[in-house]
Amino acid sequence: MHATQIIKRPLITEKCTWEGARHNRYGFVVHMKATKVQIRVAIASLYKVRVESVCTQIRKGKYRRTRFGPAKTKDWKKATVQLHPDDRIDLF
Repeated sequence: MHATQIIKRPLITEKCTWEGARHNRYGFVVHMKATKVQIRVAIASLYKVRVESVCTQIRKGKYRRTRFGPAKTKDWKKATVQLHPDDRIDLF
């Protein structure tokens, strides 16, 4: 897979913004079948930074009520990336 297929989008939440400012950790929504090594290489090539560690988790979709009956949102994979102390990613 290409790097732009692995990294779908940055995760902009209050917690991820705080972790980025304090601990140099950034969150991304990634492809479900991407491995930690693929995520590390994709982040390094897209943002030109050094990645120290990658943590992933699969987030389960929620059940919602719609006018057509109950529906489930999609499962998605979240990657939290720890960068080298000298590197930063400017998402805004």
